[in-house]
Amino acid sequence: MIDEPVRPLGRVVINRKQLKQKVPMCERTILEMEKRGDFPRRFSVTPRLVVWDLAEIDAWIARQYQAAVQQPAPGSKGR
Repeated sequence: MIDEPVRPLGRVVINRKQLKQKVPMCERTILEMEKRGDFPRRFSVTPRLVVWDLAEIDAWIARQYQAAVQQPAPGSKGR
């Protein structure tokens, strides 16, 4: 069962567990990417709870998909 995202002020935010369902990377990699500006930044809701904006995560995923280079199938000439 997938947890329901929180919807504050018209924005949808997801917690760490929900983020891991969408982006299955280790937390350290995500943190390093955030620090470099290569991944949407988390923000604190409470001192113990951080969340990410779902629209920013979805946009990041779409950019990664668009940037991915389609590899030709083995044995093909890359048409």
